[in-house]
Amino acid sequence: MDEIAARAHAGKGALYRRWSSKAALVVDAAIAWRSARTPIALPDTGSVRGDLDGALAAMRELDAQDQPMFGVFLGLVTAAQRDPELAALIDSKLLEVPRRALREVFDRGVRRGEIPPGRDLSLVPDMILGLNFVRSVTGKPLDRRFIRRVFDEVVLPLVLGRNALE
Repeated sequence: MDEIAARAHAGKGALYRRWSSKAALVVDAAIAWRSARTPIALPDTGSVRGDLDGALAAMRELDAQDQPMFGVFLGLVTAAQRDPELAALIDSKLLEVPRRALREVFDRGVRRGEIPPGRDLSLVPDMILGLNFVRSVTGKPLDRRFIRRVFDEVVLPLVLGRNALE
């Protein structure tokens, strides 16, 4: 906190007035980094496939400058295993944003009749997040090509049904 305060030209008291803990500050910083690269709301194009395509098109391509941040995310996840407050903040703030956006896309798909009502898709957002995390941890690029494969080969067939790509 001392170094953050020094870099921000502020006192530690100012930091603690805005963030209740170090964990809260770190999670908000991670959210700010991610929101600059990924759309918060997924577009309503009239189809689940179109909505996911629109989100992919709006996403800024990640590059070598972004790689250190993946190390930060790995460090956060590792620390969260020992820090219940950090784990709760990651779950409720950092991961809830993409979960909510994907739930909105799927809910629209149910209303339009693309997705069968009653299909339990609650694990799909975490599955996508998990695949992205594994990809980044192994040093492989988390790029549009990979995300396109995840959407086309995993998400759409699972969400829409076996014949989604036909």
